[in-house]
Amino acid sequence: MMDDLKDKSIHLTAQMISEEIRQMPMYRGFYNEVQKLVSSSCVSNSNFRPSLLNAMRQTGLEVELRNTVFHWLRAHPGPQGRASSGAVIGSKEPILFLKKAQAQWEKRIQKSLTSMCTELNQVLSKCRAGSDKDEMTEKWTELSTYDIDLSQYRPVYAPKDFLDVLLWIRSPNHRSLDGEGSWDFSQIPLKVKTLSELKSLFQEIARGEPLLGVNPNMPAQNNLYQNLEAERIALGEKVIAGNHAPVAQEFLKRGCPKCLRGKIWAQVLGSQVKEEHVEHFEELKLFVLQYDMIVDKLLIKDVQLTASNDDQYFVFEDVLYQIMLCFSRDTEVLKIFNNSSSTPVTGLLKGKNPSFENSIVFPPSGVIPFHGFSMYATPFCYMYDEPINLYFTFRAFYMRYWFRLHEVSSHEQGILSLCLLFERLLQRHEPTLWTHFKQINIQPVKVVFKWLMRGFSGHLPPDQLLDLWDVVLGYDSLEIFPILAVAILSFRKENILDVDTLQNIEAVLADLSSLSVVALLQLSLMKDSI
Repeated sequence: MMDDLKDKSIHLTAQMISEEIRQMPMYRGFYNEVQKLVSSSCVSNSNFRPSLLNAMRQTGLEVELRNTVFHWLRAHPGPQGRASSGAVIGSKEPILFLKKAQAQWEKRIQKSLTSMCTELNQVLSKCRAGSDKDEMTEKWTELSTYDIDLSQYRPVYAPKDFLDVLLWIRSPNHRSLDGEGSWDFSQIPLKVKTLSELKSLFQEIARGEPLLGVNPNMPAQNNLYQNLEAERIALGEKVIAGNHAPVAQEFLKRGCPKCLRGKIWAQVLGSQVKEEHVEHFEELKLFVLQYDMIVDKLLIKDVQLTASNDDQYFVFEDVLYQIMLCFSRDTEVLKIFNNSSSTPVTGLLKGKNPSFENSIVFPPSGVIPFHGFSMYATPFCYMYDEPINLYFTFRAFYMRYWFRLHEVSSHEQGILSLCLLFERLLQRHEPTLWTHFKQINIQPVKVVFKWLMRGFSGHLPPDQLLDLWDVVLGYDSLEIFPILAVAILSFRKENILDVDTLQNIEAVLADLSSLSVVALLQLSLMKDSI
């Protein structure tokens, strides 16, 4: 009986995947290649199925199909354990009070955007003037010279604004005494992993295995590291040649050589550039040149305020403008809302009556940028020479991970769960620090929230940051961020205990350039406590 149910479930899943693949951009090219194979001498009528499968294996079509299924399964995870309090059946967000908090946050964002348009006498979107279009076309590869006045524009919101919203969230089932519940996230009913469970997840790190990114100081150890790097490069080249996405993901768990990172990440994320990607990127560029949107100013201003002022990233200013402007027009990004607790902002067509039919998603990607948003893309500039390769890997990374860091959600990879995990780890494994924060009445999450929400981008040197993001991609988890945040506080513990203001604590933690991220993570996960 159980076997029959299992077989039926597998059959239904296979049918669902088949239907989904037919809707994918890669399907037409894949189908044509299979058709050519069927009509070739490699496939015989008398032995059709085995000969076709063998021919697909020889030509790489089998690997392409396997990778497609792998990416589909990653994008359609099974049911996850979430808190049941206030659950809404059939909702993208099962906890009612979190769903309401996200809806209120979206209204606030839309109100901020609308008021900015009113103040500046601007519209959300309009056709770009001919002279403006000509100038932008001419300066497409040098958009830092594009003449535009942004002095009156401001970010729609900053990470601090979002944190304030999160800290005001209350569970209706929680009853606090003396305002205790407002100090941390303990009253939100989310399940997060224990240190033991995290060690099991990041077991290669916790076991103390040799990892790239742990730079030894001893000459003898340095030779071992160089041998490890050479070994990883040789193995990585074989992984790239094999083109199996799950194998590439497994490879990342012990670190990725810089020279192979771009190709390995593209394999894991399924973002290798093909003909349809080239056409799509050109379409996005045309949309940028054709339409002038208020988010263009917000994105350009954000790059100017962040990457352009960073010694590590200012040289990438021009390519970042291209990437971020194209991203705002990309309707493929709307797919995140199938698995997200949020809904995109909508605008009303000019001169039309308010109705669903007269509403459009704004911007086309559905994502309103905030202060620091461009830093999600900036580190990718170190991995790719061509903007198109950078764009599709960044987009895939955003659609897999980053969107969860700026929405109210009960998802285990969401920002709320990451904040709660940070607090639990700090309270349990660094009680002295936790008590110190209590005594000086500073919420620890206020110290690290900017790290968590930006995935440490802009706070770590690029080489250390990309080592950290190797871990995210290898283990398919953002939970490494809270672990690192606690590890950094623990590492700077003595200095933090000597100060008693938020400003001084931030000064203690301002410079993280001397940290070896992978070594710090390994030391933290190998101990009984962080």
